[in-house]
Amino acid sequence: MLAVIVQFHIRPAFMDAFAAAIVDNARASRLSEPGCRQFDVCRDPATPQLFFLYELYDDEEAFQAHLATSHFKAMDELTPAWVERKTVWRYQRISP
Repeated sequence: MLAVIVQFHIRPAFMDAFAAAIVDNARASRLSEPGCRQFDVCRDPATPQLFFLYELYDDEEAFQAHLATSHFKAMDELTPAWVERKTVWRYQRISP
């Protein structure tokens, strides 16, 4: 499995809008993408502009399918001005 971890630092004026948009995106991913096994959206209570995503996909092909979905593209077009910084890590899940 492919684990994708994304950390977002969001501009303060957009934190609530980003939270709503990323939750909708995660829900759509879980419900409509057969290769998406998990999509967790987390937020740091001490630093509310810091968001953390943990996503699991069957493989690279499933992740590429995610990037091609209309809900991902809509999110990607909507939010660039909201994001101060974005970091993405990709890992091969080895257990369980």
